[in-house]
Amino acid sequence: MCLAVPMQVREIKGDMAVVESSGLKREVGIMLLDKVKMGDWVLIHAGFAISKLTKKQARQTLAIFAEGQFFG
Repeated sequence: MCLAVPMQVREIKGDMAVVESSGLKREVGIMLLDKVKMGDWVLIHAGFAISKLTKKQARQTLAIFAEGQFFG
């Protein structure tokens, strides 16, 4: 099973960004997406931002993770 995690963009450095979620920060590639900007919520998988999310989508997904209900 693969898991992608919603994280918020905190800093942009060319094709890389520092993202954060629940106090955890990571540097990830953003070259797969167009027009990523500070504050955007992105879905992170294998070190890359693969999709943009709305704030509502990100919070809903993180809430499901926190409840441990993502395995059905």
